[in-house]
Amino acid sequence: MLQDTRAQPPRKRSSHLPDEIAKDIIEQISSGTLIVGERLPSERDLCTKYGVSRAVVREALTQLKADGLIAARAGSGAFVTKRDSTNAFRFQHFSVSNRASLEEAMELLIPIEVAAARIAAKHRTDEDLKKIKRALIGMEYAIASDQLGVEEDYLFHQAIIDSTHNQHFISLCHHLEATAKNIIRQARSNTKKNLSELQDAVQAEHNAIYQALKDGNEAEAAHTAERHLLNAAARIQIYLDIPETL
Repeated sequence: MLQDTRAQPPRKRSSHLPDEIAKDIIEQISSGTLIVGERLPSERDLCTKYGVSRAVVREALTQLKADGLIAARAGSGAFVTKRDSTNAFRFQHFSVSNRASLEEAMELLIPIEVAAARIAAKHRTDEDLKKIKRALIGMEYAIASDQLGVEEDYLFHQAIIDSTHNQHFISLCHHLEATAKNIIRQARSNTKKNLSELQDAVQAEHNAIYQALKDGNEAEAAHTAERHLLNAAARIQIYLDIPETL
């Protein structure tokens, strides 16, 4: 039986709401409140229940799909499914506000992204470059419109992953999607709020990656990707060092 999806009193915000929502749904599945084959409440109902935006709900559902706990059926919604142990990998209780947690995540993500950029520079097609360029332009429009551009930023990195044409990379990065978006969101949010003068520098880093891919320069693609990710982590670290009273 489904839990009551009516609006509940505002809950204390965690450092990463999608993780909190995913954890709550996992607990419902584990306890038998949600059973295999049962349809989850609609995105709208989940937004009301948890008092969050649709983007937050969708990210939580993405985590659950990556874990093999739910599956989407076109036109019908999301349903609880049997857990597949091969799809169980994800960051547990990851938070970019925790310095040690962030460092551990970046130790994994940076080598993956760097390797992907190197391989993409070798295997990318003209169509791949068009997709990367579209995401790059999307980020420029987002900045001009005073928006974060999180989705556009993620699409840029995902387009690079797809350009490897390596199904192992693509599959692995699918499992890391929620964590990658979390880091991108926090990095862009912190830059916009506390380091707005660096927004152009961030975009320049993306442009450098694109140019290396376009040139087919594997070493430069790897170098620019690593520099960008290290800088992104540094921008988050700077935010962590800013006193809350500022």
